[in-house]
Amino acid sequence: MGWLRLLERRRDENPCPQSPGDAPAGPGHGGVEISQVTTRRQLDQFVKLPQRIYVNDPHWVPRLMIEVKEFLDPKRHPFFGHGAAAEFLAVRRGEPVGRILVSDDPWYNEFHATNVGCFGMFESVDDQAVASALLDAAAGWLNRRGRTAIMGPIDYSMNYACGLLVEGFDTPPRIMMNHNPPYYAKLLEGWGLAKAKDLVAWWFDDPQDMCTRWKRMAEWLGRRGGVTVRPFRLKDFDAEVKRCNAVYSAATAPNWGFVKLSDGEFHHLAKQIAQITVPEQVLLAEVDGKVVGFSITLPDLNEAIRPLGGRLTTFGLPIGLVRLLFRMRRIKTARMMVLDVLEGYRRRGVGELLILHTLDYGKNTLRYTGAELSWTLEDNTAVSRTIEAVGAKPYKRYRIYERFLA
Repeated sequence: MGWLRLLERRRDENPCPQSPGDAPAGPGHGGVEISQVTTRRQLDQFVKLPQRIYVNDPHWVPRLMIEVKEFLDPKRHPFFGHGAAAEFLAVRRGEPVGRILVSDDPWYNEFHATNVGCFGMFESVDDQAVASALLDAAAGWLNRRGRTAIMGPIDYSMNYACGLLVEGFDTPPRIMMNHNPPYYAKLLEGWGLAKAKDLVAWWFDDPQDMCTRWKRMAEWLGRRGGVTVRPFRLKDFDAEVKRCNAVYSAATAPNWGFVKLSDGEFHHLAKQIAQITVPEQVLLAEVDGKVVGFSITLPDLNEAIRPLGGRLTTFGLPIGLVRLLFRMRRIKTARMMVLDVLEGYRRRGVGELLILHTLDYGKNTLRYTGAELSWTLEDNTAVSRTIEAVGAKPYKRYRIYERFLA
């Protein structure tokens, strides 16, 4: 990938230019200068920018800086084995005021027969000129790669953080979920982006003790469908990861926005998950010895991360890491991030059993007080009915936008 420095500017004041990214280099958009991130200093500014945007937001949780830098590193993240990406920074009068990630995944376009790229990690002050300059730069980068449409917010693909929060600003984001100011929707729509799909997050706190009430029903469902549920076997890590990847690829391929994860990507995610969860919260459902579904639930690490300001070290000392490890023992909420069941086994109680086993262990052993189940596509009625059946309620909504470029 060629890492070229780019200074984008608009040719006029139209926030939706016909050919984004074709304007000559130099300050534009009300004095906003857009540069592609190529230096360590720019990368630091890119990573730290959210601290300025969310300084007065009581619900924002900073991502760990070390994790963000690893995510963006082409030498360390397996997405770059088949995709490409670049970061852009918006500066006005020497101060960073916005950022954007733009990515191109050939696998997605091959699978869906499309010609689209993605933008993600979008942050901006409340200024249409800044937002438009960033989106112009992302569109120009995609145009030069031959892409004719853009969608997002999506960090690389929908297997990672995605969606703009449009409902549910009054609660903090759960682990690996996005959070943003309400005005971001205005900025994106002001550039000409329109809704493509909404994603729904559900909240479950079991006010009616559904775990106890459903225990007998769950046992009956298991016997009727010949379903057994067991924890992930850490001693058989690689083989278990392959089993889960096979279910994931088959179960979610028909979904809107699907793109497969490479073996390297799935293994990379599995290793990250293994570091923070317990085997009893990563469950596999089997019928006649065949894995037909699985679920992954993570402790809401954001509870422990929030006070750290994104840092694990201070003056070279692992003060933040010590605080993180201490606070992890006091986490009270969780997020069920994966619930996949093979077609043909979805009316045999597999999904309900995975949810109930997860909630029972989380509530009665780990002492969680609530959990988010996220995300689901707004029109995936089968999954929504399963989640509603165990008492969860929708409480956040995220939006994916799209726009034709040429």
